[in-house]
Amino acid sequence: MSSAPPSGPPASPAPPPGLPGLSAPRLPSPLTEVADERFARHGVRLLLKRDDLIHPELVGNKWRKLVPNLRAAARAGERTLLTFGGAYSNHLRATAAAGRLLGLATIGVVRGEELADRPLNDSLARCAADGMRLHFVTRAAYRRRNDPEWIAGLRDRFGPFFLIPEGGSNVPAVRGAAGLGRELRGAADVVAVACGTGGTLAGLAAGLADGQRAIGFSVLRGCFLAGEVARLQHAAFGGRRGDWRVEDRFHCGGFARTTAGLEAFARDFQDRHGLPDLDRVYVAKMLHGLTVLAGEGAFPPGTSVAAVVTG
Repeated sequence: MSSAPPSGPPASPAPPPGLPGLSAPRLPSPLTEVADERFARHGVRLLLKRDDLIHPELVGNKWRKLVPNLRAAARAGERTLLTFGGAYSNHLRATAAAGRLLGLATIGVVRGEELADRPLNDSLARCAADGMRLHFVTRAAYRRRNDPEWIAGLRDRFGPFFLIPEGGSNVPAVRGAAGLGRELRGAADVVAVACGTGGTLAGLAAGLADGQRAIGFSVLRGCFLAGEVARLQHAAFGGRRGDWRVEDRFHCGGFARTTAGLEAFARDFQDRHGLPDLDRVYVAKMLHGLTVLAGEGAFPPGTSVAAVVTG
């Protein structure tokens, strides 16, 4: 890989303010250019923004969204964190790891009551090993995760806790994710990121400079994510910010779903560029979508595209 010009300030060696149990992040995250003829033949440069290398234990890009929430919990004096996620949620893993590092109790409300009677997958097993209490609920109940009455029932069951929304996507998180966009100012014409809850895209787009645009690749079925990104931006910034859109064609059937074609693409991309075990839930879908768009001529010759590797 050849290195792209560095962007943003140098990384600080100090732990994040107010969270001495966490080691210093690697910020700005590395930005490298890769030679890929599927892009080069169309005159497009591909760069990888390695947000998966920010922190050794807070997996993927979760540092940007989770740390603002951890600071808020510390200011409030809370000792227990409760959050939500699916069976393969990177957010649950990051929250569990943060709890262990900071000496906080963690509770993960997991979508899918039937999972309670099955062996834990690798993601949930890691959560449990980090001390997270897993609470499995039906899909109908999980849809009430933003219902104050249902949340009150969780408080009755578990006692006081600091609530972090699914994916960590709230106003502090969106503002934290804006740092990703600021690190990429002037580094690429187009920035792509995989989307589950929309918080990273909402912040990323707000942080980019004029003339840059962002594409969010939804990993979920249904064309609802654009509305959620707009809602998050309005809550965080008072209105829409940046030039962005959501691409809904590459979810491969829904969250944590895959296909033989996606598996083959991911293995090939790993081999071409020396990446270890490319994440299939998020990153592989985004990279596959970018490759298809390049082949369709979506990017004019001379375009530089930065793909955010979130985990």
